[in-house]
Amino acid sequence: MAELIWTAEAERWLRDIHDFIAQDNPAAATRTVETLYQKAEVLREFPESGYRYWQRPDRHIRIILHVHYRIAYLIKDSGVIDILGVFHGALSIDRYLL
Repeated sequence: MAELIWTAEAERWLRDIHDFIAQDNPAAATRTVETLYQKAEVLREFPESGYRYWQRPDRHIRIILHVHYRIAYLIKDSGVIDILGVFHGALSIDRYLL
């Protein structure tokens, strides 16, 4: 089972997502963040389940999808998985991952 590490930036993205949704529906905000976290937990057993991020073939960055969100992660040579960020589908993630 792989080790999963949430970067400070990824945690900040989750907080921002929560805070934005909570303006209208605090319960939905909590559910959204919890399900995003649970989706990422699947990577512990299936680290390559996401699609390869084509913009960076020199790094093992992958993306998994959950509803309107993309979870970007990096599989290190050691097998450790860093969650790099959680992005809304309408947001261009190129500037964050390049």
